[in-house]
Amino acid sequence: MTELRFFVTGIPSPGGSKSAFCLKKDGVYTGRAVVVDAGGEKTKQWRQAVAATAFTAMQNANRAPLTGAIEFEMIFQMPRPKSHYRSDGVTLRPGAPSYHVIRPDCLKLARSTEDAMSAICYSDDCQIVKETIEKFYSDQVGAWIVIRELRQN
Repeated sequence: MTELRFFVTGIPSPGGSKSAFCLKKDGVYTGRAVVVDAGGEKTKQWRQAVAATAFTAMQNANRAPLTGAIEFEMIFQMPRPKSHYRSDGVTLRPGAPSYHVIRPDCLKLARSTEDAMSAICYSDDCQIVKETIEKFYSDQVGAWIVIRELRQN
């Protein structure tokens, strides 16, 4: 089984909802559509960081994109808000939570991260047959990504 493991530095950002619009010309539909991702600039920056790190990891491993079934692990390390710290800005307050139980949710974080790696680490995210996703607060912000190629019987 082949395994690829790397860390992406940056603030994880969710994949936005997608909307499709049919194009009109002179009030007549042209038969063409435009898809717009509502993720915004933060999501664009996150996807660029993921794509660049994944590309480097694939080059270092001397690998072409995987074509079979894959298992995916994503561990998102989210930034803590200032309210979790005492007035010194360094010491955590008693009772500061470990788990990130606010938005964005794990699935939306996974969506944007998976999309950023399509055609770099694998042909299409439909190849993902098993997935583990976690998120928690950390001083080291980013995401650990592990991709394993599964053997076919």
